[in-house]
Amino acid sequence: MLGQACAALEENLRRKEVALHRVTVLLADDHKMVAQALATLLKSSYDLVGLVGDGHALVEEATRLKPDVIVTDVFMPLLNGIDAARQIKNRGIASKIVFLTVHAEPKLAAEAFRAGASGFLSKQSAVEELIQAVQDAARGRMYITPLVAKDLIDVLMSPKDSTSGIVPHLTPRQREVLQLIAEGRTMKQIADILGISSRTAETYKYEAMDILSVKTTAELVHWAIRLGLVAVE
Repeated sequence: MLGQACAALEENLRRKEVALHRVTVLLADDHKMVAQALATLLKSSYDLVGLVGDGHALVEEATRLKPDVIVTDVFMPLLNGIDAARQIKNRGIASKIVFLTVHAEPKLAAEAFRAGASGFLSKQSAVEELIQAVQDAARGRMYITPLVAKDLIDVLMSPKDSTSGIVPHLTPRQREVLQLIAEGRTMKQIADILGISSRTAETYKYEAMDILSVKTTAELVHWAIRLGLVAVE
């Protein structure tokens, strides 16, 4: 009984703390109409401190703003949301991350949680679900959409099925180059985006080709899709 009373008191204190501090949210989505709709929705309950449209901007703004919660799409240009989340966590930023995507797949959700997510839900979910997911994340809880919850545990318990297990030696930079190639960027564009030389960009490309045992750009694009770096339109 005493334990239950202490737990209830702790929960009440946590609720009061969140209520007193209006939760700050950073939103990331590259679809302008969707982003504006989400922004309007989030503003009704939270303090929206920023809106970005690509993964690189998300990492930089998260570093600058340090919001309580980040709401991000999984598939975004320049850098996908999951790799962006890894970079944010590696920088020691304590923001909670909620993924919002049209691709509500258990394997994708598993990869998101491995990257440090606090929530994962579908863009087809009800409005109340997003508000609840952000609220839970701000309180240190996790939120999983019912659409994937049933199968997520099985995926998490099977490392051999994870994309990280398929290519254990692909570095973050090689993943970035692979995504940009799949987006149709030239080596010069990739070099400019990443702030490296064209020769260095090409080196990352050929390293990735060697690791993946492929010989063509088309095969690289196939792997980018398979690894969840880009979505199939």
